[in-house]
Amino acid sequence: MRALVRRIDAATPPGRDRALDALRAFAILGVVCGHWLVTALVSDSGTLRGASPLRYMPEFTPVSWVFQTLAVFFLVGGVVGAKGYASARAGGQSYGRWLRARSVRLFRPVVVVLSVWAVAAGVMLASGVDQDTVRALGKLVWSPLWFLLVFMVLTAATPLVVRVHPLWPLAVVLHVDLFRLGLGGPAWLGWINVAAGWLVPYSLGAAWARGGLRDRRTAWVLLAGGAAAAAGLVLFAGYPASMVGVPGSTLSNLDPPTLAAVAFGLAQCGGALLLLGPLRRVLARPAVWAAVALVNLSAMTVFLWHQTAMITVTSTALFLGGPLPGLHTVPDSPGWVLARLAWLPVFAAVLLVLRTVFGPYETRGGGRSTVVRTGSPARVRESRRV
Repeated sequence: MRALVRRIDAATPPGRDRALDALRAFAILGVVCGHWLVTALVSDSGTLRGASPLRYMPEFTPVSWVFQTLAVFFLVGGVVGAKGYASARAGGQSYGRWLRARSVRLFRPVVVVLSVWAVAAGVMLASGVDQDTVRALGKLVWSPLWFLLVFMVLTAATPLVVRVHPLWPLAVVLHVDLFRLGLGGPAWLGWINVAAGWLVPYSLGAAWARGGLRDRRTAWVLLAGGAAAAAGLVLFAGYPASMVGVPGSTLSNLDPPTLAAVAFGLAQCGGALLLLGPLRRVLARPAVWAAVALVNLSAMTVFLWHQTAMITVTSTALFLGGPLPGLHTVPDSPGWVLARLAWLPVFAAVLLVLRTVFGPYETRGGGRSTVVRTGSPARVRESRRV
């Protein structure tokens, strides 16, 4: 283990901003842990259906504030995309070649998970599993993929995004919500916010890459202003307090993104900027940096397969031991939450196995780290191998 830690630390280019990797790892693990805690598969007369403890226990809504971390991921994506595109241009690389490299790195592991689940769905249907169960499982696996599509669209638009001030997409979100929610406009207008809402943190990241957002006062304004705006929208404008979708609710802050979710994301971006200094100091320790680097090496694999890990734990336990608390029961009591937390190590172990099996599809062809590399070519090649 010490040898691995030393190897990772030695292979890291001196100019690499380790804090970016830490923020990305935090965002991915936030989504993974959040899905485990607020998503459940309930066994109901031989059929598995989705449920959420937030529907039965709204007092646990603050959990969604901690684990809904997509804005941080898009913030880091904006930094990486803008710096990567600038570096590609400086090196004489065409836009098409740059985008193709980014796309392959992102979607190679997606093809694998879709292929495996297409076969699995066919096998389940052929073996007599009812369609409602197969549909519920498929939705859990495939629904998070919307985020990758949006991320790839924003990445493709990076040459334009670097010229966009974050206030412009924020204004679009404001007017869309005002028209569709305040004035009774058509609901389909909300889908404009799928692009505009996540463009806000992505364009913030692009501004950061250009040398902006260096002032701590800006970070505090984002944190305090975003939090105050989100709280005001929840308390006085009727937006849901949960920052994730809750089954049965009339409005979701995430599907599509609302002004409240975007304001909350601004607060998260401000908090992330304030953490940069402490993170850089902590990540100077080789052991801490090695852990972050290893998470980032398979970040997309972890994201794509975490719902499969949850399904594996739930279905296997149901087959071996029948309905068990925290796995198959209705999530309507604090006891369910405690039982769910007790199952977390099993979930982590299964996810680690899936990461080991399918991780090579992500790292094949030069690695997966998307932070812009600086330093000598030899060190860059070695960091890719690590």
